[in-house]
Amino acid sequence: MGAQKSIHAGKAKIDVNVDFTHKLCASLRLPSLRNSGSPLSLLIGSLCIKHPNLFGGSEKLDVSWDKGLYDSNILVAYRRPRPQWVAQQCFVMQHSLSPEIGVHGIPVDNFSRSGSGGVNLSRLSVGLDLNEPASSKWSSTTSIKFENVRLLNDDGRSITRDLDGFPVTCSGNAHDSMVVLKQESQYAKANDRSFSRFTMQIEQGIPVLSKWLIFNRFKCVASKGIKVGPAFLLTRHAMLLTGGSIVGDMAPYQAFAIGGLGSVRGYGEGAVGSGRSCLVANTELTFPLIVFCCIQSKMLEGSLFLDCGTDLGSGRLVPGNPALRQGKPGSGVGLGYGLRFKSPIGHFQVDYAINAFHQKTLYFGITNLAS
Repeated sequence: MGAQKSIHAGKAKIDVNVDFTHKLCASLRLPSLRNSGSPLSLLIGSLCIKHPNLFGGSEKLDVSWDKGLYDSNILVAYRRPRPQWVAQQCFVMQHSLSPEIGVHGIPVDNFSRSGSGGVNLSRLSVGLDLNEPASSKWSSTTSIKFENVRLLNDDGRSITRDLDGFPVTCSGNAHDSMVVLKQESQYAKANDRSFSRFTMQIEQGIPVLSKWLIFNRFKCVASKGIKVGPAFLLTRHAMLLTGGSIVGDMAPYQAFAIGGLGSVRGYGEGAVGSGRSCLVANTELTFPLIVFCCIQSKMLEGSLFLDCGTDLGSGRLVPGNPALRQGKPGSGVGLGYGLRFKSPIGHFQVDYAINAFHQKTLYFGITNLAS
């Protein structure tokens, strides 16, 4: 349902990918966010331009553009060669536009879906990424970036307040500006029987100017998986724990959104709640399915899962208290089952979940697509 083409122009390589599969996937789990009569609005695809030797000194330039149904992302990255034992530098400029559903989305169908709240997030960032040399188990990335965040309505016009008249920025103006220092550390350990992963992110808003945001945002993700059972029916049990908190200046769009695929399944994106703090736990049991004369398939797996999440009572601390105004419960539990299909072109995931309000939701996603 798509097309890919690589073009070589001198030393530059241009990768063009137009894919309609994402349109089908999104339509199964997202309600219509806006009405558009333009045929281009239905086009899903990506464009990537790579130059391996821009100025003759092995400098690399990557330019990519990704367009979804309702979002787009433009990324320019420039890298200069450095010795492997020092941090690798990358100059990055990025602009993204996406619906702000997690915080301002309106829950519908017993919180199983989230509709548009008329707020879209336009973010421009410019800065530097530093990738520290990785050890056998640890890796670290540090970045410092200037960010300008502007809120738009569904017609693309700048707004300062949401549909209920509450401010959507921290400054009260049409945009927020900030310099963000971010540190991310990752630990990974795996063998034939188990795996462990831990990620910690710390973001600090630096007060270069008095009107710029000052905050500290912390998030950690820990996961543990083990293989159990006999060799004939080898299952995997994995548990994921996510927590975070933010102190200092805060705009509503910076809140932790709880609910949806990757959070608490059975709910729409952000339909459980949004707060200054969050805690989400996911546990999943996967097992190979037996097909055709008791032959065990390594490509097709079944899964059983249980998700739960809470804003720890911090929803009322978000400016404007959007979660309370939209009637979000603040905590939720979802359970269900699904299928996992692994193929050379990508990993396909189908989940069927039910939430605490007995509302059922179907999720369909594609990850790790080959480029």
